[in-house]
Amino acid sequence: MENTKTILISNLAKYLNQEITIQGWLHNKRGNGKIWFLELRDGSGMVQGVIVTTEVTAEVAALTEKLTMESSLKVTGKVNLHPKKANVYELQISNLDLIQLAEHDYPISKKEHGVDFLMEHRHLWLRSSSQWAIQRIRNNIIYETFKYFENNGFIKFDSPILTPNACEGTTELFDIEYFELGKAYLSQSGQLYLEAAVMSFGRVFDFGPVFRAEKSKTRRHLTEFWMMDAESAFVDHQGNMIIQENLIQLILV
Repeated sequence: MENTKTILISNLAKYLNQEITIQGWLHNKRGNGKIWFLELRDGSGMVQGVIVTTEVTAEVAALTEKLTMESSLKVTGKVNLHPKKANVYELQISNLDLIQLAEHDYPISKKEHGVDFLMEHRHLWLRSSSQWAIQRIRNNIIYETFKYFENNGFIKFDSPILTPNACEGTTELFDIEYFELGKAYLSQSGQLYLEAAVMSFGRVFDFGPVFRAEKSKTRRHLTEFWMMDAESAFVDHQGNMIIQENLIQLILV
């Protein structure tokens, strides 16, 4: 077992019928003492691990019994195709090494939780499958956006987050004391800075945090979000639409 290759869950397909090791966390556990199904997560993906207690050592069987959600583990087993799901892999576990046992009950369960509760436990909510998927989609959108502009002659321009005044008069500003010089404000948009930068570079974009101090609890209002702005010199309306359409197509495909 010491010679098994340690891999990411996302690469399981490459090791069908081979014994490998993964390192991650216990996302969920179910079973009856004779057979256990462990849902394992390592950041790259999730996989079901199966433990038949009569086929492992007494130590592994005892450890499996006491495992709690979010315990961190090093798991060794054989990669198999799932017996009931096409193109899905599972792990026939032969050995477990405990890295750390989660000592407290994990507060987020499969039952329905309100948004307020989940936001209070945001650092744990990120471990859920839905939040995991959202963050990976966000990552892909950002990556494809950067790639598109890089391949089309745009320069990444970092607009300041602290600004001396508003750039959009229809929204309220978050203000802070700026040393002895008075007040500064969290930026609503990087557009004004890009309009200056485009005269130097011709094609520029930024992608960063912006802030709107409009107190509201509707889904249409955000106080903080990340926004992409782009400016391009000597481009007419039709050329502008082509740039935007090509960007959207790249992200979606």
